[in-house]
Amino acid sequence: MDGMPDEIRARVQDHPCYSEDAHHYFARMHVAVAPACNIQCHYCNRKYDCANESRPGVVSELLTPDQAVKKTLAVAATIPQMSVLGIAGPGDPLANPARTFETFRQLALKAPDIKLCVSTNGLALPECVEELARHNIDHVTITINCIDPDVGAKIYPWIFWNNQRIHGRKAAAILIAQQQKGLEMLVAKGILVKVNSVLIPGVNDEHLKEVSKLVKAKGAFLHNVMPLIAEAEHGTFYGLMGQRSPRPDELKALQDACEGDMNMMRHCRQCRADAVGMLGEDRGDEFTLDKIEAMNIDFEAAMVARAAFRAQAMAELEAKRRHKEKASQILRFQPRVAKPAGRPVLMAVAAKGNVVGVHFGHAKEFLVYEAAADGVRFVGHRKVEQYCAGNETCGDAESVLERSIHALAGCEVVLCSRIGIDPWRDLEAAGIQPNGEHAMEPVEDAVMAVWREMLAAGKLEPKPSAAKCA
Repeated sequence: MDGMPDEIRARVQDHPCYSEDAHHYFARMHVAVAPACNIQCHYCNRKYDCANESRPGVVSELLTPDQAVKKTLAVAATIPQMSVLGIAGPGDPLANPARTFETFRQLALKAPDIKLCVSTNGLALPECVEELARHNIDHVTITINCIDPDVGAKIYPWIFWNNQRIHGRKAAAILIAQQQKGLEMLVAKGILVKVNSVLIPGVNDEHLKEVSKLVKAKGAFLHNVMPLIAEAEHGTFYGLMGQRSPRPDELKALQDACEGDMNMMRHCRQCRADAVGMLGEDRGDEFTLDKIEAMNIDFEAAMVARAAFRAQAMAELEAKRRHKEKASQILRFQPRVAKPAGRPVLMAVAAKGNVVGVHFGHAKEFLVYEAAADGVRFVGHRKVEQYCAGNETCGDAESVLERSIHALAGCEVVLCSRIGIDPWRDLEAAGIQPNGEHAMEPVEDAVMAVWREMLAAGKLEPKPSAAKCA
Protein backbone atom coordinates (compact mmCIF):
# COMPACT_ATOMS: atom_id res chain seq x y z
CA MET A 1 0.00 0.00 0.00
CA ASP A 2 3.06 2.25 -0.23
CA GLY A 3 1.65 4.19 -3.19
CA MET A 4 -1.77 4.76 -1.63
CA PRO A 5 -2.92 8.38 -1.16
CA ASP A 6 -2.90 9.54 2.47
CA GLU A 7 -6.68 10.14 2.46
CA ILE A 8 -7.41 6.55 1.46
CA ARG A 9 -4.71 5.14 3.72
CA ALA A 10 -6.37 6.84 6.70
CA ARG A 11 -9.70 5.19 5.86
CA VAL A 12 -8.31 1.65 5.55
CA GLN A 13 -5.50 1.66 8.11
CA ASP A 14 -7.48 -0.60 10.48
CA HIS A 15 -9.17 -2.67 7.76
CA PRO A 16 -7.48 -6.10 7.59
CA CYS A 17 -8.93 -6.91 4.16
CA TYR A 18 -7.82 -3.63 2.58
CA SER A 19 -4.46 -3.00 4.25
CA GLU A 20 -1.62 -5.53 4.29
CA ASP A 21 -0.14 -3.89 7.39
CA ALA A 22 -3.50 -3.85 9.23
CA HIS A 23 -4.15 -7.56 8.80
CA HIS A 24 -1.37 -8.30 11.31
CA TYR A 25 -3.22 -6.29 13.98
CA PHE A 26 -6.94 -6.34 13.23
CA ALA A 27 -9.54 -9.06 12.68
CA ARG A 28 -12.68 -9.33 10.58
CA MET A 29 -15.87 -11.30 10.63
CA HIS A 30 -18.54 -12.16 8.09
CA VAL A 31 -22.17 -12.83 8.93
CA ALA A 32 -24.12 -15.21 6.70
CA VAL A 33 -27.48 -13.49 6.28
CA ALA A 34 -27.74 -13.56 2.47
CA PRO A 35 -28.64 -17.03 1.12
CA ALA A 36 -30.01 -16.16 -2.32
CA CYS A 37 -27.92 -15.32 -5.38
CA ASN A 38 -28.94 -13.68 -8.65
CA ILE A 39 -26.22 -15.16 -10.84
CA GLN A 40 -24.54 -18.52 -11.30
CA CYS A 41 -20.75 -18.74 -11.55
CA HIS A 42 -18.94 -21.81 -12.84
CA TYR A 43 -16.54 -21.59 -9.86
CA CYS A 44 -19.18 -21.38 -7.13
CA ASN A 45 -21.10 -23.99 -5.15
CA ARG A 46 -22.82 -22.71 -2.00
CA LYS A 47 -23.01 -25.34 0.73
CA TYR A 48 -24.03 -25.40 4.39
CA ASP A 49 -22.75 -27.26 7.46
CA CYS A 50 -19.26 -27.63 6.05
CA ALA A 51 -17.01 -26.46 8.87
CA ASN A 52 -13.74 -27.81 7.46
CA GLU A 53 -13.74 -25.87 4.19
CA SER A 54 -12.26 -22.42 3.76
CA ARG A 55 -13.58 -20.86 0.58
CA PRO A 56 -16.19 -18.25 -0.38
CA GLY A 57 -19.83 -19.31 -0.28
CA VAL A 58 -19.44 -21.84 2.54
CA VAL A 59 -21.19 -21.38 5.89
CA SER A 60 -22.18 -23.53 8.84
CA GLU A 61 -25.12 -21.45 10.07
CA LEU A 62 -27.47 -19.18 8.15
CA LEU A 63 -28.45 -16.23 10.38
CA THR A 64 -31.35 -13.84 10.66
CA PRO A 65 -30.39 -10.17 11.00
CA ASP A 66 -31.13 -10.28 14.75
CA GLN A 67 -28.92 -13.36 15.18
CA ALA A 68 -26.17 -11.76 13.09
CA VAL A 69 -26.16 -8.65 15.29
CA LYS A 70 -26.07 -10.74 18.45
CA LYS A 71 -23.15 -12.76 17.08
CA THR A 72 -21.29 -9.62 16.01
CA LEU A 73 -21.58 -8.09 19.46
CA ALA A 74 -20.38 -11.32 21.08
CA VAL A 75 -17.36 -11.48 18.78
CA ALA A 76 -16.57 -7.78 19.27
CA ALA A 77 -16.64 -8.27 23.04
CA THR A 78 -14.44 -11.38 22.92
CA ILE A 79 -11.97 -10.42 20.16
CA PRO A 80 -10.85 -6.80 20.66
CA GLN A 81 -8.96 -6.94 17.34
CA MET A 82 -12.25 -7.25 15.42
CA SER A 83 -12.62 -4.02 13.46
CA VAL A 84 -14.68 -4.99 10.40
CA LEU A 85 -18.05 -6.65 9.81
CA GLY A 86 -18.73 -7.78 6.27
CA ILE A 87 -21.66 -9.45 4.53
CA ALA A 88 -20.40 -11.59 1.68
CA GLY A 89 -22.89 -14.40 1.30
CA PRO A 90 -23.34 -17.26 1.09
CA GLY A 91 -25.29 -15.79 -1.85
CA ASP A 92 -25.14 -12.15 -2.88
CA PRO A 93 -25.94 -9.56 -0.17
CA LEU A 94 -27.69 -7.24 -2.61
CA ALA A 95 -29.88 -10.06 -3.87
CA ASN A 96 -31.09 -10.19 -0.23
CA PRO A 97 -31.50 -6.45 0.42
CA ALA A 98 -33.99 -6.61 3.30
CA ARG A 99 -31.83 -9.01 5.36
CA THR A 100 -28.60 -7.22 4.49
CA PHE A 101 -29.73 -3.67 5.25
CA GLU A 102 -31.57 -4.62 8.43
CA THR A 103 -28.31 -6.12 9.71
CA PHE A 104 -26.41 -2.97 8.81
CA ARG A 105 -29.10 -0.72 10.33
CA GLN A 106 -28.89 -2.44 13.70
CA LEU A 107 -25.11 -2.61 13.79
CA ALA A 108 -24.70 1.07 12.93
CA LEU A 109 -26.67 1.82 16.11
CA LYS A 110 -25.27 -0.86 18.44
CA ALA A 111 -21.62 -1.10 17.32
CA PRO A 112 -20.64 2.23 15.77
CA ASP A 113 -16.89 1.53 16.14
CA ILE A 114 -17.07 -1.38 13.66
CA LYS A 115 -16.58 -0.73 9.96
CA LEU A 116 -19.37 -2.15 7.79
CA CYS A 117 -18.58 -3.69 4.41
CA VAL A 118 -20.37 -5.56 1.68
CA SER A 119 -19.14 -7.79 -1.14
CA THR A 120 -21.27 -8.19 -4.25
CA ASN A 121 -21.28 -9.54 -7.80
CA GLY A 122 -22.65 -6.13 -8.85
CA LEU A 123 -25.79 -7.16 -10.71
CA ALA A 124 -28.12 -5.36 -8.27
CA LEU A 125 -25.56 -2.76 -7.22
CA PRO A 126 -26.80 0.37 -9.05
CA GLU A 127 -30.24 0.09 -7.42
CA CYS A 128 -28.62 -0.23 -3.95
CA VAL A 129 -25.99 2.51 -3.98
CA GLU A 130 -28.22 5.10 -2.29
CA GLU A 131 -29.16 2.62 0.43
CA LEU A 132 -25.51 1.68 0.96
CA ALA A 133 -24.61 5.34 1.40
CA ARG A 134 -27.54 5.84 3.78
CA HIS A 135 -26.18 3.09 6.06
CA ASN A 136 -22.67 4.59 6.04
CA ILE A 137 -21.17 1.65 4.18
CA ASP A 138 -17.74 3.03 3.41
CA HIS A 139 -16.17 -0.01 1.71
CA VAL A 140 -17.64 -2.15 -1.08
CA THR A 141 -16.05 -5.05 -2.93
CA ILE A 142 -17.26 -5.93 -6.43
CA THR A 143 -16.26 -9.21 -8.06
CA ILE A 144 -15.43 -8.33 -11.67
CA ASN A 145 -13.97 -11.20 -13.65
CA CYS A 146 -14.23 -9.69 -17.12
CA ILE A 147 -15.26 -6.69 -19.19
CA ASP A 148 -15.83 -8.68 -22.41
CA PRO A 149 -19.17 -10.53 -22.71
CA ASP A 150 -17.54 -13.29 -24.74
CA VAL A 151 -15.23 -14.01 -21.80
CA GLY A 152 -18.12 -13.64 -19.38
CA ALA A 153 -20.18 -16.24 -21.19
CA LYS A 154 -17.50 -18.79 -20.27
CA ILE A 155 -17.74 -17.88 -16.57
CA TYR A 156 -21.45 -17.20 -15.95
CA PRO A 157 -24.05 -19.66 -17.30
CA TRP A 158 -26.96 -17.41 -16.29
CA ILE A 159 -28.20 -14.39 -14.37
CA PHE A 160 -31.63 -13.67 -12.89
CA TRP A 161 -32.62 -10.24 -14.13
CA ASN A 162 -36.01 -8.49 -14.21
CA ASN A 163 -37.76 -11.67 -13.06
CA GLN A 164 -36.33 -13.86 -15.79
CA ARG A 165 -33.33 -16.10 -16.24
CA ILE A 166 -31.01 -14.93 -19.00
CA HIS A 167 -28.21 -17.06 -20.42
CA GLY A 168 -24.94 -16.79 -22.30
CA ARG A 169 -23.39 -13.69 -23.80
CA LYS A 170 -26.49 -11.56 -23.23
CA ALA A 171 -26.41 -12.38 -19.52
CA ALA A 172 -22.72 -11.53 -19.28
CA ALA A 173 -23.24 -8.22 -21.09
CA ILE A 174 -25.96 -7.17 -18.63
CA LEU A 175 -23.84 -8.15 -15.63
CA ILE A 176 -20.79 -6.27 -16.92
CA ALA A 177 -22.84 -3.12 -17.60
CA GLN A 178 -24.34 -3.22 -14.11
CA GLN A 179 -20.95 -3.75 -12.49
CA GLN A 180 -19.40 -0.80 -14.29
CA LYS A 181 -22.38 1.45 -13.59
CA GLY A 182 -22.35 0.49 -9.92
CA LEU A 183 -18.60 1.11 -9.66
CA GLU A 184 -18.99 4.60 -11.11
CA MET A 185 -21.89 5.41 -8.77
CA LEU A 186 -20.01 4.23 -5.67
CA VAL A 187 -16.94 6.30 -6.53
CA ALA A 188 -19.15 9.34 -7.12
CA LYS A 189 -20.51 8.85 -3.58
CA GLY A 190 -17.00 8.70 -2.11
CA ILE A 191 -17.35 5.02 -1.20
CA LEU A 192 -14.09 3.04 -1.45
CA VAL A 193 -14.23 0.22 -3.99
CA LYS A 194 -12.07 -2.87 -4.06
CA VAL A 195 -12.38 -5.14 -7.09
CA ASN A 196 -12.01 -8.90 -6.74
CA SER A 197 -11.18 -11.01 -9.79
CA VAL A 198 -10.89 -14.78 -9.99
CA LEU A 199 -7.96 -15.88 -12.15
CA ILE A 200 -9.15 -18.74 -14.39
CA PRO A 201 -6.35 -20.14 -16.57
CA GLY A 202 -7.25 -20.20 -20.25
CA VAL A 203 -10.41 -18.18 -19.67
CA ASN A 204 -9.59 -14.71 -18.31
CA ASP A 205 -5.90 -14.84 -17.38
CA GLU A 206 -4.65 -12.36 -20.00
CA HIS A 207 -7.94 -10.46 -20.03
CA LEU A 208 -7.60 -9.46 -16.36
CA LYS A 209 -4.89 -6.97 -17.30
CA GLU A 210 -7.56 -5.04 -19.22
CA VAL A 211 -9.94 -5.37 -16.28
CA SER A 212 -7.36 -3.87 -13.93
CA LYS A 213 -6.71 -0.88 -16.16
CA LEU A 214 -10.41 -0.12 -16.60
CA VAL A 215 -11.47 -0.39 -12.97
CA LYS A 216 -8.58 1.81 -11.90
CA ALA A 217 -9.57 4.38 -14.50
CA LYS A 218 -13.09 4.36 -13.07
CA GLY A 219 -11.89 4.94 -9.51
CA ALA A 220 -11.40 1.57 -7.80
CA PHE A 221 -8.45 1.89 -5.43
CA LEU A 222 -7.49 -1.77 -4.94
CA HIS A 223 -7.49 -4.91 -7.10
CA ASN A 224 -7.47 -8.39 -5.62
CA VAL A 225 -6.66 -11.10 -8.16
CA MET A 226 -7.46 -14.45 -6.53
CA PRO A 227 -6.69 -17.98 -7.73
CA LEU A 228 -9.54 -20.15 -8.92
CA ILE A 229 -10.41 -22.88 -6.39
CA ALA A 230 -11.34 -25.84 -8.57
CA GLU A 231 -11.02 -29.08 -6.60
CA ALA A 232 -13.55 -31.59 -7.87
CA GLU A 233 -14.75 -32.43 -4.37
CA HIS A 234 -16.27 -28.95 -4.05
CA GLY A 235 -18.81 -29.82 -6.74
CA THR A 236 -18.38 -26.71 -8.91
CA PHE A 237 -18.79 -26.86 -12.68
CA TYR A 238 -15.15 -25.98 -13.21
CA GLY A 239 -14.04 -28.54 -10.66
CA LEU A 240 -16.09 -31.35 -12.19
CA MET A 241 -15.03 -30.43 -15.74
CA GLY A 242 -11.31 -30.49 -14.89
CA GLN A 243 -10.57 -26.77 -15.16
CA ARG A 244 -7.25 -26.31 -13.38
CA SER A 245 -6.38 -23.69 -10.81
CA PRO A 246 -3.50 -21.30 -11.56
CA ARG A 247 -0.01 -22.16 -10.38
CA PRO A 248 1.47 -19.79 -7.79
CA ASP A 249 3.96 -18.42 -10.31
CA GLU A 250 1.12 -17.67 -12.76
CA LEU A 251 -0.80 -15.79 -10.07
CA LYS A 252 2.25 -13.75 -9.08
CA ALA A 253 3.10 -12.95 -12.69
CA LEU A 254 -0.38 -11.59 -13.34
CA GLN A 255 -0.42 -9.61 -10.09
CA ASP A 256 2.96 -8.12 -10.99
CA ALA A 257 1.71 -7.26 -14.50
CA CYS A 258 -1.33 -5.45 -13.10
CA GLU A 259 0.53 -3.68 -10.31
CA GLY A 260 1.76 -0.86 -12.52
CA ASP A 261 -1.86 0.17 -13.12
CA MET A 262 -3.42 -0.65 -9.75
CA ASN A 263 -2.60 -1.24 -6.09
CA MET A 264 -2.70 -5.01 -5.74
CA MET A 265 -4.00 -6.90 -2.73
CA ARG A 266 -1.89 -10.00 -2.12
CA HIS A 267 -2.90 -11.07 1.38
CA CYS A 268 -6.46 -12.27 0.60
CA ARG A 269 -7.40 -15.63 2.16
CA GLN A 270 -10.62 -16.19 0.14
CA CYS A 271 -12.57 -16.44 3.38
CA ARG A 272 -15.72 -18.34 4.19
CA ALA A 273 -18.97 -16.37 4.28
CA ASP A 274 -19.01 -16.82 8.08
CA ALA A 275 -15.30 -16.33 8.83
CA VAL A 276 -14.31 -14.94 12.24
CA GLY A 277 -10.88 -13.79 13.45
CA MET A 278 -7.57 -12.69 12.01
CA LEU A 279 -6.88 -13.39 8.34
CA GLY A 280 -5.47 -16.89 8.06
CA GLU A 281 -7.42 -18.18 11.06
CA ASP A 282 -11.06 -19.03 11.60
CA ARG A 283 -12.62 -18.93 15.06
CA GLY A 284 -16.17 -19.31 13.84
CA ASP A 285 -16.78 -22.53 15.76
CA GLU A 286 -16.32 -20.55 19.01
CA PHE A 287 -19.33 -18.39 18.17
CA THR A 288 -22.12 -20.71 17.09
CA LEU A 289 -25.59 -19.61 18.20
CA ASP A 290 -25.76 -22.12 21.03
CA LYS A 291 -22.38 -21.01 22.41
CA ILE A 292 -23.32 -17.34 22.18
CA GLU A 293 -26.42 -18.01 24.27
CA ALA A 294 -24.23 -19.47 27.01
CA MET A 295 -21.81 -16.53 27.08
CA ASN A 296 -21.79 -14.12 30.00
CA ILE A 297 -20.30 -10.95 28.55
CA ASP A 298 -19.69 -7.62 30.24
CA PHE A 299 -20.15 -5.43 27.15
CA GLU A 300 -19.22 -2.21 28.94
CA ALA A 301 -15.86 -3.62 30.03
CA ALA A 302 -15.36 -5.18 26.60
CA MET A 303 -15.80 -1.83 24.86
CA VAL A 304 -13.15 -0.28 27.12
CA ALA A 305 -10.79 -3.13 26.22
CA ARG A 306 -11.54 -2.64 22.51
CA ALA A 307 -10.70 1.05 22.72
CA ALA A 308 -7.44 0.35 24.55
CA PHE A 309 -6.42 -2.30 22.03
CA ARG A 310 -7.21 -0.05 19.10
CA ALA A 311 -5.15 2.81 20.52
CA GLN A 312 -2.14 0.55 21.01
CA ALA A 313 -2.46 -1.08 17.58
CA MET A 314 -2.83 2.23 15.79
CA ALA A 315 0.25 3.57 17.60
CA GLU A 316 2.26 0.54 16.46
CA LEU A 317 1.01 0.89 12.88
CA GLU A 318 1.89 4.58 12.85
CA ALA A 319 5.36 3.84 14.20
CA LYS A 320 5.83 1.20 11.50
CA ARG A 321 4.67 3.63 8.81
CA ARG A 322 7.09 6.33 10.03
CA HIS A 323 9.92 3.80 10.09
CA LYS A 324 9.22 2.86 6.47
CA GLU A 325 9.02 6.50 5.41
CA LYS A 326 12.30 7.32 7.15
CA ALA A 327 14.04 4.36 5.51
CA SER A 328 12.64 5.43 2.14
CA GLN A 329 13.86 9.00 2.61
CA ILE A 330 17.33 7.81 3.59
CA LEU A 331 17.52 5.76 0.39
CA ARG A 332 16.15 8.65 -1.67
CA PHE A 333 18.79 11.14 -0.50
CA GLN A 334 21.78 8.83 -0.45
CA PRO A 335 24.32 9.30 -3.24
CA ARG A 336 23.50 7.10 -6.18
CA VAL A 337 25.73 4.07 -6.11
CA ALA A 338 25.51 0.72 -7.77
CA LYS A 339 23.12 -1.60 -5.95
CA PRO A 340 24.79 -4.45 -4.12
CA ALA A 341 25.03 -7.63 -6.10
CA GLY A 342 22.46 -10.27 -5.31
CA ARG A 343 19.30 -11.46 -6.98
CA PRO A 344 15.84 -11.43 -5.41
CA VAL A 345 14.96 -14.45 -3.26
CA LEU A 346 11.52 -15.73 -2.34
CA MET A 347 11.13 -16.96 1.24
CA ALA A 348 8.21 -18.66 2.96
CA VAL A 349 7.52 -17.72 6.59
CA ALA A 350 5.54 -19.59 9.24
CA ALA A 351 4.29 -16.44 10.92
CA LYS A 352 2.15 -15.62 13.90
CA GLY A 353 1.02 -12.04 13.76
CA ASN A 354 3.99 -10.11 12.50
CA VAL A 355 6.74 -12.40 13.84
CA VAL A 356 8.34 -15.71 12.84
CA GLY A 357 6.36 -17.58 15.45
CA VAL A 358 5.07 -20.96 14.20
CA HIS A 359 6.64 -24.43 14.26
CA PHE A 360 6.94 -25.80 10.71
CA GLY A 361 4.80 -28.79 11.59
CA HIS A 362 2.01 -26.62 13.03
CA ALA A 363 1.73 -24.21 10.11
CA LYS A 364 -1.52 -24.06 8.15
CA GLU A 365 -0.15 -21.45 5.78
CA PHE A 366 3.13 -19.79 4.86
CA LEU A 367 3.49 -16.12 3.98
CA VAL A 368 5.76 -15.55 1.00
CA TYR A 369 8.10 -12.55 0.79
CA GLU A 370 10.53 -11.41 -1.88
CA ALA A 371 13.82 -10.10 -0.48
CA ALA A 372 16.17 -8.05 -2.63
CA ALA A 373 18.83 -5.37 -2.31
CA ASP A 374 16.20 -2.64 -2.01
CA GLY A 375 14.11 -4.32 0.69
CA VAL A 376 11.35 -6.84 1.37
CA ARG A 377 7.87 -7.05 -0.10
CA PHE A 378 4.99 -9.38 0.59
CA VAL A 379 3.89 -11.34 -2.48
CA GLY A 380 1.36 -13.92 -1.32
CA HIS A 381 0.62 -16.93 0.83
CA ARG A 382 0.50 -20.70 0.50
CA LYS A 383 -2.06 -22.84 2.32
CA VAL A 384 -0.84 -26.21 3.59
CA GLU A 385 -2.03 -29.01 5.84
CA GLN A 386 -0.51 -29.27 9.30
CA TYR A 387 2.39 -31.72 9.13
CA CYS A 388 2.02 -32.57 12.84
CA ALA A 389 -1.75 -33.14 12.70
CA GLY A 390 -1.61 -36.86 13.54
CA ASN A 391 -2.71 -38.14 10.12
CA GLU A 392 0.31 -37.83 7.92
CA THR A 393 -0.83 -39.65 4.80
CA CYS A 394 -4.42 -38.38 4.80
CA GLY A 395 -5.50 -41.45 2.85
CA ASP A 396 -3.51 -40.95 -0.34
CA ALA A 397 -0.09 -41.82 -1.71
CA GLU A 398 1.42 -38.37 -1.27
CA SER A 399 2.24 -37.46 2.32
CA VAL A 400 1.31 -34.18 3.95
CA LEU A 401 4.98 -33.23 3.98
CA GLU A 402 5.33 -33.92 0.27
CA ARG A 403 2.28 -31.78 -0.45
CA SER A 404 3.67 -28.97 1.71
CA ILE A 405 6.97 -29.07 -0.16
CA HIS A 406 5.08 -29.01 -3.44
CA ALA A 407 3.07 -25.99 -2.23
CA LEU A 408 6.32 -24.17 -1.45
CA ALA A 409 7.81 -24.79 -4.88
CA GLY A 410 10.06 -21.93 -5.97
CA CYS A 411 10.72 -20.62 -2.47
CA GLU A 412 14.39 -20.97 -1.55
CA VAL A 413 14.10 -20.55 2.23
CA VAL A 414 11.53 -21.45 4.88
CA LEU A 415 11.64 -19.46 8.12
CA CYS A 416 9.92 -20.96 11.17
CA SER A 417 10.29 -20.99 14.93
CA ARG A 418 11.27 -24.69 15.01
CA ILE A 419 11.41 -27.66 12.66
CA GLY A 420 11.97 -31.39 13.01
CA ILE A 421 14.77 -33.46 11.49
CA ASP A 422 12.63 -35.26 8.89
CA PRO A 423 11.04 -32.16 7.31
CA TRP A 424 14.41 -30.37 7.47
CA ARG A 425 16.02 -33.17 5.50
CA ASP A 426 13.24 -33.38 2.91
CA LEU A 427 13.09 -29.63 2.42
CA GLU A 428 16.83 -29.47 1.82
CA ALA A 429 16.55 -32.34 -0.67
CA ALA A 430 13.93 -30.28 -2.53
CA GLY A 431 16.25 -27.26 -2.68
CA ILE A 432 14.49 -25.31 0.11
CA GLN A 433 16.67 -24.26 3.04
CA PRO A 434 14.97 -24.39 6.47
CA ASN A 435 15.88 -21.66 8.93
CA GLY A 436 14.91 -21.58 12.59
CA GLU A 437 17.45 -18.98 13.70
CA HIS A 438 15.09 -16.00 13.71
CA ALA A 439 12.26 -17.23 15.91
CA MET A 440 10.04 -14.46 17.33
CA GLU A 441 11.74 -11.77 15.25
CA PRO A 442 9.65 -9.40 13.10
CA VAL A 443 9.01 -11.12 9.78
CA GLU A 444 10.45 -8.50 7.43
CA ASP A 445 13.56 -8.01 9.57
CA ALA A 446 14.13 -11.77 9.64
CA VAL A 447 13.65 -12.17 5.90
CA MET A 448 16.08 -9.32 5.17
CA ALA A 449 18.63 -10.72 7.63
CA VAL A 450 18.55 -14.13 5.90
CA TRP A 451 18.93 -12.46 2.50
CA ARG A 452 22.02 -10.59 3.73
CA GLU A 453 23.43 -13.83 5.16
CA MET A 454 22.94 -15.48 1.76
CA LEU A 455 24.60 -12.51 0.04
CA ALA A 456 27.60 -12.64 2.38
CA ALA A 457 27.93 -16.38 1.76
CA GLY A 458 28.02 -15.87 -2.00
CA LYS A 459 24.71 -17.65 -2.59
CA LEU A 460 23.00 -14.89 -4.55
CA GLU A 461 24.72 -14.96 -7.87
CA PRO A 462 22.20 -14.45 -10.69
CA LYS A 463 20.59 -17.63 -11.97
CA PRO A 464 19.75 -18.19 -15.64
CA SER A 465 16.22 -19.22 -14.64
CA ALA A 466 15.45 -18.05 -11.10
CA ALA A 467 12.80 -19.97 -9.20
CA LYS A 468 9.51 -18.17 -8.66
CA CYS A 469 6.55 -18.49 -6.36
CA ALA A 470 3.73 -16.31 -5.04
